Amino acid sequence: MAGKKKSEKVLRCPTCGMLVQAKDEDFPFCSDRCRKIDLGKWATGVYKISSPVLDPEVLEDLGELAGGHGKDPNDE
Repeated sequence: MAGKKKSEKVLRCPTCGMLVQAKDEDFPFCSDRCRKIDLGKWATGVYKISSPVLDPEVLEDLGELAGGHGKDPNDE
């Protein structure tokens, strides 16, 4: 077992596909440029979370975080 060397995790940049290592400065991207391209895709709606939130408790919590625009049962 002493001869085994822990391998470095190597992945591909999600933007351009170039090989990157976990120790790289811009990981998981290969460069700041690819990082900004990815951020731009999120900001313009190209990427989105596909499944809607259906749990009533989570929806209630989200409403509270958004400023409590929902009806408060204690207001009656």
